[in-house]
Amino acid sequence: MSNWKRFSDSLHPHLLAWIWSALFLGQIILAFFVFTEPKIQALRVAGWAIWVLGTVFAIWPILALRKGGGVPQGKSYMATTALVDTGIYAVVRHPQSGTAGLLLTLALVLIGQHWLLVLLAAVGSVLIYIDTFRADAACIDKFGEAYVRYMESVPGVNFVAGLLRLLRHRNTERWGV
Repeated sequence: MSNWKRFSDSLHPHLLAWIWSALFLGQIILAFFVFTEPKIQALRVAGWAIWVLGTVFAIWPILALRKGGGVPQGKSYMATTALVDTGIYAVVRHPQSGTAGLLLTLALVLIGQHWLLVLLAAVGSVLIYIDTFRADAACIDKFGEAYVRYMESVPGVNFVAGLLRLLRHRNTERWGV
């Protein structure tokens, strides 16, 4: 076992998420309350567009897991009993804690346009990405071989690759190519 894997496994399972959440909160405070004058207005507009997209990736999984995840009555949407691989989960495996986190972090950089936001985003993005590997390991433990097969066909956080994969799949079915 590598030293990195041993170190990673020794951490509290939610430590990385706590750290990147704190960095994200810091970004929000800086972007909206400290760095309020953008240098390039077009970047701020792009940031808001990415913010909206990130919000979709943050909220849609709640609905998808409630609908298809076999969540027991009265439990959190995270208490799934069935693997969900349709809807947003056919596009990316980690829409909420991965894709949404990365998009919202990038959006704050574009909205606030300050070097400190870039630094916080860089560290936070690395932690978000590493955290997706821990989430995959937990899902393999929970769902077994079905999740391994799912991992082979659906990207972790790259929603563009996931959408292109779905379009190719639909064209193949439609045209028999």
